[in-house]
Amino acid sequence: MEFDYQYNPYPSTRQTIFGRKGMVATSQPLAAQAGLDILKKGGNAVDAAIAAAAALTVVEPTSNGIGGDAFALVWMKDKLYGLNASGPSPQSISIEAVKERGFENMPAHGMIPVTVPGAPAAWAELSERFGKLSLSEVLRPAIQYAEEGYPVSPVLAASWNAAFKRYKKELITKEYEAWFTTFAPNGRAPKAGEIWRSPHHADTLRKLAESNGESFYHGELAEKISDFSIKNQGFLSLDDLNSYRPQWVEPISVNYRGYDVWEIPPNGQGIVTLSALNIVKGFRFSEKEAVDTYHKQIEAMKLAYTDGKAYITDPDDMTISVEQLLSPEYGETRRQEIGEEALLPQPYDLPKGGTVYLATADNEGNMVSFIQSNYMGFGSGIVVPGTGIALQNRGYDFSLDPEHINALKPGKKSFHTIIPGFLTKDGEAVGPFGVMGGYMQPQGHMQVVMNTIDFQLHPQAALDAPRWQWIGGKTIQVEPNFPLDTVENLRERGHNIEISLHSGTFGRGQIIWRDHVTGVLQGGTEPRTDGMVAAW
Repeated sequence: MEFDYQYNPYPSTRQTIFGRKGMVATSQPLAAQAGLDILKKGGNAVDAAIAAAAALTVVEPTSNGIGGDAFALVWMKDKLYGLNASGPSPQSISIEAVKERGFENMPAHGMIPVTVPGAPAAWAELSERFGKLSLSEVLRPAIQYAEEGYPVSPVLAASWNAAFKRYKKELITKEYEAWFTTFAPNGRAPKAGEIWRSPHHADTLRKLAESNGESFYHGELAEKISDFSIKNQGFLSLDDLNSYRPQWVEPISVNYRGYDVWEIPPNGQGIVTLSALNIVKGFRFSEKEAVDTYHKQIEAMKLAYTDGKAYITDPDDMTISVEQLLSPEYGETRRQEIGEEALLPQPYDLPKGGTVYLATADNEGNMVSFIQSNYMGFGSGIVVPGTGIALQNRGYDFSLDPEHINALKPGKKSFHTIIPGFLTKDGEAVGPFGVMGGYMQPQGHMQVVMNTIDFQLHPQAALDAPRWQWIGGKTIQVEPNFPLDTVENLRERGHNIEISLHSGTFGRGQIIWRDHVTGVLQGGTEPRTDGMVAAW
């Protein structure tokens, strides 16, 4: 992919990074370096992605953990593969069983919203199918960080402290004790620059390495998870863990101005990105910083998200097909609804998320777009004692209304927020991209793709650009550095624009593009967090 690198209209302290033999882009410098070390030891892009992902469970526990889910898009030997490592609800759970516990809605914390974690299975599956090094070698950097400790970075420290203050008020029963002993051993969150270590986390990672991930689903770790669940009136059982397998899936795409934009199919929300692009590709945009550009982007995303929330769930329960949602006819129908004034689609309450995204590339042309999450920060607030395993709370997205598309059922996968993205052109890999952050993710994907293709911004500039996000109804939040004249012009079109006081909710992204002629890699990392591009 070629860009004009002479001008960046959104300067940050970072510049686009170039490399040739390999590249790893993550939200934490130590994780990026872990992935690069694996590349230098002879590993490929998949090995590097696993190493970085495992390291992130240690060096960014505020956003992900061993007990979370994962998705991956893997470009390997000129073919794109998709892996869905999200987990289903327990077989013993039901709407009636949850209501009998006194809940009218799915709770956000505790054992009830815990679904089967898929991240460890994703690491093992990717390693077995595509890796060059052993899982033991690949997990070694993460084990070392957990065992020896590392200095906490600034943005991480702030997120950690915010979670601690909230949990101290809300998570006061015995089942949450292990979270505090693990993540606040001194009675507080660690400060920036302070060394934090987790020997239990190291021991768990070592067991995963030695068993090729099996211990989490069939061995000692599985028994500890199951026993803790039973002790605390949870639904997750040993049988649920024993029967879990990640799924290889066919990635889905739309062609956007000559580029193919790829996402994982439902139950993930990547189809929202594709649907929005399918709508706006019928328009032409002369410049990025124009009110008409932002207006049409926003309106397309509102329509796409309205559809996504209405239809996305476990594929077995969807009432409309992916092909229908991404058809040219459907895109044109939705496009015709966009006028000069802000629309009022069916509103949704869009909660915030907690996720890590990373991208890797090696010198053989292989590339990985990888994302994993515990959801809503630390997830359920549950840590299995003696393991360092923080369990996710993906079941929170289920509805206790039996008529809802995401109605809770045994063994069902819920609507899932985390999505990796990938870009190709004429059958050649351009590269992986992603923007983590709950319901901001497809909105961030759309903005990054359009920044890249429509407005020819290089990777760092595409990430630096001020972002907007649809909250619901006609309400749009924008970052503090969003152009004020555009804010006023959008308000004149009927948008309710709120200027956020900080950028923490607008996603955190990574990009790696590859020039298919020279093999040169171009990487950008998120200015809104402690991110880093490590290149070789």
